[in-house]
Amino acid sequence: MRWLVGWSSIAASFGTAGRVSGANGHGANGHGYGGNGHGANGYGGHGGGGAPLHGGIADAAHPADPGVDADRTVHPVGARLLWGDPDPLWAVGDWRPDEIRTLTADPADPFTRLAVLGCCGATDAELKRALYAARGGALRHLTQWSGSYTAVVQAGRRITVVGDLAGARPVFYTPWASGTAYATAALPLADLIEAQLDIGHLAALLACPDSPEALGDGTPYAGVRRIPPGHALILREGSREITGYEAVASLAVAAPEADAERAVEGVREALTAAVRARLTAPRHAPDAVPAYDPGPVPGMGPADRRAARGAPAPGVGADLSGGSASATLALLAAGLPGAPGSLASPAGARLLAVTFNDLATPQGREAELERARAIAADPRLHHVVVAAAEEALPYAELDGPLTDEPGPSLVSAARERRRLAAGSADHFTGHGARQVLDAHPARMADLLMDRRRRHLLRPVAALARSASAAGAAGESLLVPLTVYSAARRLSRTTYRAGMEAAAARLREGGVTERSSGPVDASLAALTWSRPGPAAGWLTGEALAEVSIRLTAAAGRPPLSLRPGEARARSVLARHAADHRVFEQAVEVRSQRLHAPFLDNQVVRAARALPESLRVQPGARAEILRSVLSSAGVRELPSGWGATAHTPNETATRLGLRSALGTLMDLFASPLLADAGLIEARVVQQALIDAADGRHVPLDGLAELVSMELWLRRLLARRGTCWTGTSTARRRAVPEGVPVHRPALS
Repeated sequence: MRWLVGWSSIAASFGTAGRVSGANGHGANGHGYGGNGHGANGYGGHGGGGAPLHGGIADAAHPADPGVDADRTVHPVGARLLWGDPDPLWAVGDWRPDEIRTLTADPADPFTRLAVLGCCGATDAELKRALYAARGGALRHLTQWSGSYTAVVQAGRRITVVGDLAGARPVFYTPWASGTAYATAALPLADLIEAQLDIGHLAALLACPDSPEALGDGTPYAGVRRIPPGHALILREGSREITGYEAVASLAVAAPEADAERAVEGVREALTAAVRARLTAPRHAPDAVPAYDPGPVPGMGPADRRAARGAPAPGVGADLSGGSASATLALLAAGLPGAPGSLASPAGARLLAVTFNDLATPQGREAELERARAIAADPRLHHVVVAAAEEALPYAELDGPLTDEPGPSLVSAARERRRLAAGSADHFTGHGARQVLDAHPARMADLLMDRRRRHLLRPVAALARSASAAGAAGESLLVPLTVYSAARRLSRTTYRAGMEAAAARLREGGVTERSSGPVDASLAALTWSRPGPAAGWLTGEALAEVSIRLTAAAGRPPLSLRPGEARARSVLARHAADHRVFEQAVEVRSQRLHAPFLDNQVVRAARALPESLRVQPGARAEILRSVLSSAGVRELPSGWGATAHTPNETATRLGLRSALGTLMDLFASPLLADAGLIEARVVQQALIDAADGRHVPLDGLAELVSMELWLRRLLARRGTCWTGTSTARRRAVPEGVPVHRPALS
C-alpha cells in the first residue's frame, strides 16, 4: 500500500519543532523511516521502538486537551518525511525513488514547495512553473501533465492538495487537533480519529453506487470526507476550502459543435503521452522473492517458475484480452521508438503481453482469444497465456488483503492476481476506456436538448438490431419509439424532479430490474438516478435512509444540469473508485498497474469529443483505430472493437456453485445484517438461486459478498497506521459494527 498523509493546524505552536530535535534525529532534511513494522494487511502495525520522527503533532483534540504531551507525537508507521513542521507531509508505503519528487521555488523561501507523488511526465522546469502558478492560485497547471499522480503545494501556511479528474487518486480529509488532516487513503484518517462505520454510506453504496447524490462526500468511516473528482483541498492554518479547478458548463444550452477530427487528434496525443510517460520512467526489477525456486521443472520455463512464485517480470508489459482498449495500449507501448519493454535491453526488445485463458469456461470467448493471438503475432510483442481452471473461478479464494474501501472486485481478486503475477513490474491495463470514451445512454437526452435529433438515428437503429438478433423481432419495431420517448422524457425532467422520483422509488421498494439485453439496459440508464443491482436485497429501513439522502440532494444542483454529462461523470467516478480498490486487492509485490485511460489529460481530451460522435455505435473502436493508425499500426484482426458487454456469467455461476458452502457460512450471521442492511435468509436464498441457474443479479451478489468480506477483514485487523499516540493502539471501528435495533412500529 502507498499513501500520502499530512495535516495543517491552526497555530504553528502545535508542531513539534524544537520538541524532538534531540531525540535520535535523522538530520535537518527530515528524511527517515518510523516504526519497525508494516502491520496487518498492508496498513501498518503498531510500530514500537525508536525515537519519534520530526514532524509529529501533539496527540490532542484542542489546545486545552490534557492529552497534550511534549514527549508524545503522532506519526504514521513506516513513513518517509517529505517536509516537516509546522504542516508536515509524509509518504507511506513502498514508493519507488522516482515516484516521489519534491521541489522548492527558492532556497531563500523554503516554505514555497511542491511534492508530486506517482508517475508524472513533467520536467523539473515544468514543475517549477506550475509551482509559481499555484502560489498565485492557478491550480489547473498542476493537472496538465501526463501520468497519474497527486500534487501537494505549500505556500507559507497554505496547503493545496489536488485530486484527479476521474477519481482514481482521491484525497480524503478529517478535522483533527484543531486543524485538518488529509491523506490519499481513508483508513489512516479513520485510525487517527478512531472513526466508527458510516452505515448510511454503506447502504448508499449498495442501493445507488452510481449516484454521487446518495454517497455525497462521505466514506465508509464517519467523519472522514472525500473531495469530489476535479477539485482541490485548500488548507489555510487548519481552515478548509474545497474548490474546483476545471471549467464546467452547467447551463442546459446548445454549445457549438466541436470539430470531431481535432477532438480525436487530442485523444491520440493525450493517450500517446500517457503511455510514453510510463515508458520513459526508470525501469524496475522486482525485489527478491523469498520463495524457494525448485530449479528446472519439466514443462516449466524460468518465466513459468517465476510466475508460479508470484513475482512479476522486470520491465514493462500489458494486458492483451482481445478487446480494443488493452490491444491499443499493448501495441502503442511496443511501437513507441526507443522505449523497449524489457529492462536493460536494446531498442526493439519485445513487450510482454499477457492473456488469461479460462479453461473452466472455454465457451463464449473464442473470438476474443483468437483476436489476442492475432494481435500477439506482432514481432514487437512477447505473448504469454495464463491458463487456469476451477482454481481461478470467481469466489474460489476469498482470503486477501484489507482494502481502503469495499469494492466488487474482492470476489475475483485471486483470479486477477494470478494473471497479473505473470505480467511485468510495470503493467498496462485498459480499465476505464469504456467509461471515458463511450457515450452514456443518457447523452441521447443531451442531444435532444440541443435539438440534434438526427444523431439519434444510428444508436436507436443499433438497439433495434440488437433486439431483433435476440429473437424479439416484433418488439424491435417498437424500440425506436420506446428509446426516443425515454430520452425525450429525461430531457424534460429537471434534476430536482429526477432525484425526488428516485427517492420515491426507493421508499416504495421498486428497485428490482430485469435487464435482458442492451435495450433494457439503455432504458434503465435514461434516468437521473437508478438503483444498483444489490438494492433489491436491502431492508426497507436501509432503502428509506438512502431515499432521505436523495431527497436532501435534490436541493443541491450538480456540476452539470445536463443529464447525460452528469451521469457520465458519475459512472466514471464510480469506476475509478472501484479500480482503486481493484489495485489494492490484486497487488503483487514490486508491481505497478497503469491505467492510462484514467489519466487527467486523457479524460480531459475525451470530454472534448462531440456528443454526436460519442453516441454512434463503434465510436470507441474507431477512435482507438485512429490512435493506432497514427502510430503505424494499420492492420487489425477482424472483429476489432467487438467487446463483451457483460462478464462471463457461466464462470460466475460455476464459482458460486463451487463456493456455495463457504458463502452460506459467511451469511449465516453476517455483519451486514447486524447493521440492519440485509436479512441473512434472503441473501442465502439468493445465493442458492444463483448457483442453481435462476435469474439473479450476479453483480449485485458480488457487491454484497465483497462488502461482507471487507467488514470482516476490517474488524479482524489488529494493526494501526499510527504510532506515538496517547492510546496504545489507535484504530478505526474500535467498537465493531453497531448492532441495528429495529424501529418500533
